[in-house]
Amino acid sequence: MNPEDPLAQLKDIHLPETGGWWPPAPGWWVLAALCLIALIALVWAWQRHRARTAWKRQAKAELATLSQQMCNDPAWYGDLNRLLKRVARQTHQNRYPESMTGDEWAAFLLETLPKDRIASRPTAEALVAAAWQPKPAIAPRNALAFASLWLEAQL
Repeated sequence: MNPEDPLAQLKDIHLPETGGWWPPAPGWWVLAALCLIALIALVWAWQRHRARTAWKRQAKAELATLSQQMCNDPAWYGDLNRLLKRVARQTHQNRYPESMTGDEWAAFLLETLPKDRIASRPTAEALVAAAWQPKPAIAPRNALAFASLWLEAQL
């Protein structure tokens, strides 16, 4: 090598060092912000859905409790009727089912059953009247079967 040769003093081409992973490029920041916004929106929508359907979960839980506490007591039939009215108030708000009593309430229960299900008017009438009778005319098992059939159609 000739020390006076200017080409000999040149160094080989070297690549610059990589930028590393931090800080990320602006596109990654935008993507992260969009993902965060989407996650917040999903959580918010899920919470709204849970809040709107809380009454369904409560109705199912109360029906399960009533089925475990099944007895031929007018208070039990009253609790079952109150459960049905609460669900009816949620599903048929424009018909004001909470103000219905007696034959009107029994007719409403039969009317809102699915058309492919067979339900007898005496069962519905006996369920409605059982809350006020000292000795109810309907067996608790039959009343619970009718109530769960009706609730299944509404929920």
